[in-house]
Amino acid sequence: MSIELLAFYFFAFFAVLGALLVISLRNPVHAVLSLVLTFFSMASIWMLLRAEFLALVLIVVYVGAVMVLFLFVVMMLDIKVAAAREGFIRYLPVGIGVAAVMLAEMVALLGVRAMHVAPPPSAAVMGGQANVVWIGRALYTEYLLPFELAAMILTVGIVAAVALTLRRRPGVRHQDAARQVAVSAHERVRLVSMPAERGGNGAQP
Repeated sequence: MSIELLAFYFFAFFAVLGALLVISLRNPVHAVLSLVLTFFSMASIWMLLRAEFLALVLIVVYVGAVMVLFLFVVMMLDIKVAAAREGFIRYLPVGIGVAAVMLAEMVALLGVRAMHVAPPPSAAVMGGQANVVWIGRALYTEYLLPFELAAMILTVGIVAAVALTLRRRPGVRHQDAARQVAVSAHERVRLVSMPAERGGNGAQP
């Protein structure tokens, strides 16, 4: 059995274990931490397959941004779970366990790379390019139109989400861009003619 296959079984075990913990744990914070472990394990598997772009996107976007946002939202919600209100110390053992497993996976991944295991054939390797370079050229040449359409759909989704969740509350000051653009100078500035008055020291102003 090769070192690469052993590493795959190692990462796959923790990926499946984390996924099972996500749906079995009752504490939402523990479930989010288990999902972070699942994402990190899958990213390690993708690194074994020389899919560096997908692995880095999974870690940076999902583990580093989305899951952190989920964790903050879960901790800020008023969930009727007594264990979720006991503070940071209660979650410390689970967090240390997840961090230890992630560290072991990174060490195992570095060990596989140090063994110079031959990667499976891929379009990027056969073309003599890095995985990130190959994906970047493919996105901005062959798949430029779908890439721009996806960006436009995401932009429309963000605008629609803001429009649907916007609520007008009485007594709250808000900015009206349409009224600001339509305003004219004579509505904002008024010239007042005042007679000159003599100063207190007798000098003419």
